[in-house]
Amino acid sequence: MNTAYAGRVYPPTEPYEVGREKVREFAAAVGAGPGDGRTAPPTFPIVLSMRAEKQVVDDPEFGLDFSRVVHRDQRFESVRPVRAGDRLTVTVEVVSADTVDGNDVVTLRGHIREADGGALVCTTTSTLVSRAKEER
Repeated sequence: MNTAYAGRVYPPTEPYEVGREKVREFAAAVGAGPGDGRTAPPTFPIVLSMRAEKQVVDDPEFGLDFSRVVHRDQRFESVRPVRAGDRLTVTVEVVSADTVDGNDVVTLRGHIREADGGALVCTTTSTLVSRAKEER
């Protein structure tokens, strides 16, 4: 993994329109009940942040071996709830990229904003560990 990527910011994603059915499906999947489909559960932004993080993971010059990744940490800092009808974009920042005991550790921050106006809705922080290959 290229540790020099720390500090790199990827371009914003295409707008994602939050649909009522997607909110309902997510709520059911995480056991949040059926809800009304209008206001998303607080962890719904993972849907957007994981799509945006794919830019980093798939960047061949970054060199993260995603086949060996485990998810170490996930945090959400919401400014307001995500609602059906929102059009949102995500800009991903590589906060840190290190190798520790042969394991690649990367922390990514996603800034989820309204597509029309740019107001911040939520910040997500993910830490991923790509485990070292076993010595044989």
